[in-house]
Amino acid sequence: MKPQTAVEALGSLAHEHRLALFRLLVQAGEAGVSAGSLAEALSVPNSSLSFHLAHLFRAGLIEQRREGRSLIYTANYAVMNDLVGYLMENCCAGADCGTDAACEPAQERKSA
Repeated sequence: MKPQTAVEALGSLAHEHRLALFRLLVQAGEAGVSAGSLAEALSVPNSSLSFHLAHLFRAGLIEQRREGRSLIYTANYAVMNDLVGYLMENCCAGADCGTDAACEPAQERKSA
């Protein structure tokens, strides 16, 4: 990951609502969460939610898909893992820490 990409991702998470939003999406796994459910869970108006979702989307941390009339949002685990990997690069005094820390959607963890 390039430093500028990491800065953009971390910057988008540097807000209370966006961090809470991202954490909800990580917990939801690949099934994702509808915009309406996110607004309800976070008790934020739809206009504020749209602003925060757009910020996370531009940073590549979340993805969206349409299911009927609903927009479903999911965490982008690949980008999240790249960011964590970038932050942890050269940890453990340069010793290999292994890849056990990589996060996968809950569905994938259960089937492994």
